[in-house]
Amino acid sequence: MWGERNVKAIRGGYAVVGALAGALVLMATAGCSTDTAKADSPKAAPSSAKPTVSAATIAIEPANGTTDVKPSGAVKVSAGNGKLTSVKVTGPDGVEVKGTLAADGASWAPSDNLKVSTAYTVDALAEDSQGVVANSRSTFTTLTPEKDAGVSDNIADNGQYGVGMIVSVRFDRAVKNKDAVLAGITFEAADGTVVKGHWFNDKRLDFRPEKFWNPNTKVTIHYKLKNVETAPGVYGGVDKDEPFTIGRSQISTADVNTHRMAVVRDGQQTDSIPFTAGKAGFDTWNGTMVVEGMEGKTRMTSAGVTKSGSGDEYDLVVPHAIRLTDTGTYVHGNYWSGSVIGRSNGSHGCIGLTDTEAGSSSSPAGKFYDSTLVGDVVTVVNSKGPVVDAVNGLGGWNLGWSQW
Repeated sequence: MWGERNVKAIRGGYAVVGALAGALVLMATAGCSTDTAKADSPKAAPSSAKPTVSAATIAIEPANGTTDVKPSGAVKVSAGNGKLTSVKVTGPDGVEVKGTLAADGASWAPSDNLKVSTAYTVDALAEDSQGVVANSRSTFTTLTPEKDAGVSDNIADNGQYGVGMIVSVRFDRAVKNKDAVLAGITFEAADGTVVKGHWFNDKRLDFRPEKFWNPNTKVTIHYKLKNVETAPGVYGGVDKDEPFTIGRSQISTADVNTHRMAVVRDGQQTDSIPFTAGKAGFDTWNGTMVVEGMEGKTRMTSAGVTKSGSGDEYDLVVPHAIRLTDTGTYVHGNYWSGSVIGRSNGSHGCIGLTDTEAGSSSSPAGKFYDSTLVGDVVTVVNSKGPVVDAVNGLGGWNLGWSQW
């Protein structure tokens, strides 16, 4: 798992020079002679030759010999008194950089960012109105980034995820050029699903479709950020393809009024599991949450949740812990509140399922844990708590598509 210098044009010898159509006859005369040339002496024929030097000029940016060139926006070729006819920009591997020539032939620019830490050569030709060719060459080297954005995400290569999976991309350094970064991360889904990104802040960019993924969809994330300046002097540092697969569909709905969680697998209800949710003052979040981690046995304490001396303190090792939010909402095994499970709400905000202290694979909590994938959907309804914030865990499904 885990962004100028003055130009010297070199004009040269691609022009073809025409021959003279006639010859000049030189007449020699003797000194002090009184003879004069006859009135009908032949005259030289006018020349039809093209000029030997093109009137066209070529300007190449960056200038020849420039170093530390930015990989985006720094390269431009333009012509004066004529039109560009050919522009070739090549790296050390000989591969040409794709670019666009203006319709009027006045300018050329690359279509994509250049590579960092790379030497390039630009060869350009232009013609003037007489068809005489001018040429120019420039060599330059792009910069070597000193800072890396530190890109990571929550996807494992070739991993399998539930239909609610949201891809969350994190950056160690704040991103300023958000449009460029967004353009450098694309998704390719085998079924054509459209994926859109949403910035929660300068360091977090989440991606999802408009609706839950279709089951069994193959998806590839294409990262092209190595040559993208994410902020002044900071580059993305990563070019890679990251494939993953959406598995079967599992969507669970926990109704706080009935204390039952309906588990629907591929459109068919497979279970109705008794649970206990958050008691008064510790109400479970409403809304759609996505499994973001399978943590097995996890120590949970009341630090930051309850007040010291309130009588609500706890410090427990909890079995079959399935994380739903960054703030600590879980579906987990509960071995200490058996009398309230399925009858009333007695937790500090989590969804508790019957289990043993050691964590039994045959318990309701164990069975649910073993059937769950990261990316599965758990929706809570009829709680007195507010809707979970979209930035809390993978809560982005609580934002409408137009807001996303």
